[in-house]
Amino acid sequence: MALTAKSQTNVIQTKATFFEGVIVAGYVDQGAYINCAGPAIKFSKKPLAILVGLLPSLRIKKDKVATGATQNSVITPNLGAGITATYKHLAIQVPVYYNAKTSTKDGKWNPGIGIGYKF
Repeated sequence: MALTAKSQTNVIQTKATFFEGVIVAGYVDQGAYINCAGPAIKFSKKPLAILVGLLPSLRIKKDKVATGATQNSVITPNLGAGITATYKHLAIQVPVYYNAKTSTKDGKWNPGIGIGYKF
């Protein structure tokens, strides 16, 4: 009877990360965003990793307003949340961003999609 030892390389590792080195550009709510994967919980099994966490972002969106009305800036800082999957250097992301309530619209969460690069 022979005993064999298995290596621990097939185990999914879980850890908290502060910054992962992922930059993503994508589309959300009739506008674009550029973000980096911020604080997250990372599940990894080389070469695949899944991150669930916060997404510090710059949102790029031009408001549709009536003539003469005040307009927001085209580029605004924003904080989103979402899931980022990385495979080697390719990153795919599904974020959600919250648009606050205004005098004409109710506040709501808007999902998006993005693609990026892991350094």
